[in-house]
Amino acid sequence: MAAGRKFARLATRAVVARPKLWRIFRGPLRAQFDALAPEWDEILPDEALAPLDVALSRVRAAPARVLDLGTGTGKAARLVAKRFPQVEVVGVDLAPAMVEEAGRLLPPDLAGRIRFEVADAAALPFRDGEFDLVLLLNMIPFFDELARVTAPAGTVVVAHVSGPSTPIWTPPETLRARFGSLGFEGFDELAAGSGTAFLARKPNRE
Repeated sequence: MAAGRKFARLATRAVVARPKLWRIFRGPLRAQFDALAPEWDEILPDEALAPLDVALSRVRAAPARVLDLGTGTGKAARLVAKRFPQVEVVGVDLAPAMVEEAGRLLPPDLAGRIRFEVADAAALPFRDGEFDLVLLLNMIPFFDELARVTAPAGTVVVAHVSGPSTPIWTPPETLRARFGSLGFEGFDELAAGSGTAFLARKPNRE
C-alpha cells in the first residue's frame, strides 16, 4: 500500500508538470486501481467526502449534468446525485474493475440518474461544454480537458480527502494558476474534516 501511495504521488507530480508523461503512468495506475477495486469503498469511508460535500454547498446553481472523474466505486457520484435530485451524473474511471464495482454498489433509486463508464480523463469521449459541474476526488487534473468539457458558467471541484497528505494531490496554487490561464475565475478554497477542496468557475462568455 505504501509503495502504491508513493507511486501515485510521483505520477501526479510528473503528469501535472508534463501531461505527455501520462502515457508512461497510465497503465501502471490502471492496474493499481483495478487491484484496489474490491476494497476501495471501505478504504474511502463516507466521512472522507466532507470537503466535497462542503464544496457542493458552494456551487452557485443546481447543475443539470455532472461529470465525476476518477469515480472509483462511485461515492462522489452518489453524493452529488442525492444533493441535487434532478441531476444526471456520469462517473468515469480508467480502471474497469472500479467501474464494475461502482455499478454493483449503485442503489436502485439512483440508477436512473447515474451511469458509469470506462474513460481516460486525458481524452474524454464527451462534447465540448457538456457538463455544468465536474468533480475530481483524489484525481489527477488534466486541465485542457477540464476546460473543454465544462459548460460556460460551470464549476470544477477538485477535492482531496487528506489535504496535502493525499497521494494524488495538486497544490491549490497550481490549480489557481492553471485554471486561471484557461480563463476560469471565482476561485474558492476550503477545508473540511481531514481534507480540502478547490472550486474554479468558468465565466459565461460563450
